[in-house]
Amino acid sequence: MTEKTNTIKKPELLAPAGSLPVLKVAVKYGADAVYIGGEAFSLRANAHNFTLDEMKEGVEFAHTHGVKVYVTANILAHNQDLDEAEKYFKDLKEIGPDAILISDPGIFTIAKKIVPEIELHISTQANNTNYGTFRFWHDLGATRVVTARELSLAEIKDIKEHLPEGMEIESFIHGAMCISYSGRCLLSNYFTQNRDSNRGQCVQCCRFKYNVVEEKRPGQYFPVVEDERGTYIFNSKDLCLLPYLPDLYDAGLCSLKIEGRMKSVHYVATVVKVYRQAIDAYERDPEHFHVRPEWLQELEKISHRPYTRGFSVSRPTEADQVYSHSSNTQTHEFIGLVRSYDREKHIVWVEQRNHFKTGQTVEFLQPKGPLVTLTLPAMTDGDGNTITAAPHAQQLVGIPCDTPLEEYSMMRREVIRHDA
Repeated sequence: MTEKTNTIKKPELLAPAGSLPVLKVAVKYGADAVYIGGEAFSLRANAHNFTLDEMKEGVEFAHTHGVKVYVTANILAHNQDLDEAEKYFKDLKEIGPDAILISDPGIFTIAKKIVPEIELHISTQANNTNYGTFRFWHDLGATRVVTARELSLAEIKDIKEHLPEGMEIESFIHGAMCISYSGRCLLSNYFTQNRDSNRGQCVQCCRFKYNVVEEKRPGQYFPVVEDERGTYIFNSKDLCLLPYLPDLYDAGLCSLKIEGRMKSVHYVATVVKVYRQAIDAYERDPEHFHVRPEWLQELEKISHRPYTRGFSVSRPTEADQVYSHSSNTQTHEFIGLVRSYDREKHIVWVEQRNHFKTGQTVEFLQPKGPLVTLTLPAMTDGDGNTITAAPHAQQLVGIPCDTPLEEYSMMRREVIRHDA
């Protein structure tokens, strides 16, 4: 580790938020900034996304907690999008996010004209792979560029050393990987009607199962590998750069970005807390930093594909793909969200998110506090009636608990696997 590493400014932890509830969870669990999408111009059209009113509430909530909000407008625009973009940016001007993420030069020009007071960041979708491209966007007025996922940390460090003072670099450090270069994919367009992945409607064809059909033998399907189930030839593992945190500092990144605007509150809470703890631990004592086993255990509890380091150290190989299936794995499931804790009665009030009952052992992931394990002794409904199970979605359940629990704590239980 070089001396330069310890003098680098602490990077922000940037979290995804596909909805207002997820934004609030990301803020509570330690994100320095969140990125969100509106109902238009975002590459995650299938996420819940934000109405303008929700966006305003989200920005106010985040700013109250000292957290920044970036709005994605990173589609590759067509002619009919340009007039709508002007209207959209006028709305954003009133809401006041901290930055707008853009990939299209036409959209960039409009934003620069309509909202000159808002920072403009260049999305990974713009294929940012060299310092010449970074300088190009800087000269046009961009304050930050998001690296292409195809760059190694060594390449990112080299880019940083060729940039003007103050120009910022953001990079993905955790989450799903796309099979196509910088996310520019046409599979969705071919496999579905009018589902353009470059305009926010990707159906994730890269996760489908594929076989080969020879032209003169229609109807005969041949597996790409010798496996009766076929093969998922485009199905990448998920990125996890937690073990490379010192190298992320050394590369000069100003923002460490978690992928996942389609992800759940449980996913975002867990990943944000792990990286928050890791960053803070590194800041306290960089020379003795190590990845704690409990952090890795936490990352196994959420829904994910097997992890890979992506392009960070070397080019991916066949070991960085999942060929046998496209489903995710997880060791725990999210079953409830803590809404409040009654300190006088020692009762935690939980909003049900999945069926649970008395006698089950659960754990609570808190935004700031330690993990708490509890075997459910008894329960009451919102009216104080004794119940033995919580079968109804979002019903409020009171649970005796001597340990005070923080609002927004995630209640979860271990997944019981029944092997065939």
